[in-house]
Amino acid sequence: MVVRRWTPGDGVGQVTALLHRAYAKQVGMGLRPLAGRQDEQVTLRRLSSGECYIAVCVPGAGTLSAEAGEQIVGVIILAEKEPDEGPPFFMRAGVLAFSQFAVDPWLQGAGVGGKLLGTVEARAVELGSTELALSMAEPDHGLRDYYLRRGYRVVGVWKWPYTNYNSLVLSKRLVGGEGGC
Repeated sequence: MVVRRWTPGDGVGQVTALLHRAYAKQVGMGLRPLAGRQDEQVTLRRLSSGECYIAVCVPGAGTLSAEAGEQIVGVIILAEKEPDEGPPFFMRAGVLAFSQFAVDPWLQGAGVGGKLLGTVEARAVELGSTELALSMAEPDHGLRDYYLRRGYRVVGVWKWPYTNYNSLVLSKRLVGGEGGC
């Protein structure tokens, strides 16, 4: 498995299907996360609006894109440009946020998510950020606990206009960002 930047050659359908599978647990809880129901057009807009990283399983040497045989098993977007107003915490100086974080359910717990998070945490430091933030479905206690174990803390609550739940806003102080920690 490797983590790399997403390119348009990777296609959008595979990422959309991955998001639907990864967010199916929340959908099963009666929640309506956008990632669990967005179409390919919305996925493309979101993938193109920030720095998107994917985790891929490479079946053989020489494979250059998902269309050529890689299987996308994880995705995360750093600094997505949302068309909707976001949490005020995301607008603070030194804060970058990530979104569309998903790992294929059959690989959850295998370190894929940790590699994706590590990638955007390191990239945020490179960009001079001192905090990395996210929003997540407040009712998903398992996901909240995952972030808390990784050093994130709850800094607020937000309600996106396209969901049927409140989101927790979490953030992690980054070591090595501009101004240090």
